[in-house]
Amino acid sequence: MSTKLNVADMVAKKVAGDKITMLTAYDASFAALLDGAGVDIVLVGDSLGMVLLGYDSTVPVTMAEMLHHGKAVRRGVKRALLVGDMPFLSYQVDMASAIRNGGRFMKEAGCDAVKLEGGLEVCDTVRGLVRAGIPVMGHIGLTPQTAGQLGGFKVQGNDLDSARKLLTAARGLAEAGVFAVVLECVPDELARIITQEIAIPTIGIGAGPHCDGQVLVTHDLVGLFEKFVPRFVKQYANLAPLVKEAIGGFVDEVRSGAFPDAPHSFPARPDLRELMQDKDV
Repeated sequence: MSTKLNVADMVAKKVAGDKITMLTAYDASFAALLDGAGVDIVLVGDSLGMVLLGYDSTVPVTMAEMLHHGKAVRRGVKRALLVGDMPFLSYQVDMASAIRNGGRFMKEAGCDAVKLEGGLEVCDTVRGLVRAGIPVMGHIGLTPQTAGQLGGFKVQGNDLDSARKLLTAARGLAEAGVFAVVLECVPDELARIITQEIAIPTIGIGAGPHCDGQVLVTHDLVGLFEKFVPRFVKQYANLAPLVKEAIGGFVDEVRSGAFPDAPHSFPARPDLRELMQDKDV
């Protein structure tokens, strides 16, 4: 088995110019596929609220739901760095609850680090988590938990003032101790500047090619989430139609009696067949 990756390895990748790969997982099966394919960071994303649980946003996701899925993903990950997404209101209320919840991701779910959204307003929380021994990944730009305050799901940092605020936020988070920062839905040139200005890795999602790494929601990447496809998503497969076709085939064959057939059944042994034909049985 390859050596287990840690947060220092991510910073070393930036220094070496090696791109970082990051994808989401919510169960052991998908986690094992990602881990086996060489993904560097597996994120137990609060996107599970929309992808798996049917919520309209990530806001309703609870700590209990995140920990439940985090435990499952941990069982499938052997090499990758495992990061747990801190859900809405799990870190915003006060420092004590933030540290308690961050610690639960590590103690109960087996995560190596946590991710939280926000800029300068969460820097004190980041410092507290890091002091408590909890590695933290930042997330700025489009922050889905507070998208309503940002005018919806749209590109951030498109004007000079907001671009400067994002650069300041990235610097502040780096100073506060995050080991990496996600840049979501920001112009590629702004992402390039931020990536050059801070010593920690940037992980882009809809942020262009200049980031130190890239992240996508796995269900988007393989075409299993059909409600919408963000512009920045490249689908490397479109599995939903194949899954529907397979399920439709099963339904048709069961109804027609074609399944299960002999190759998918267990024939009785001759002596058992004779026994079953005995009228006394």
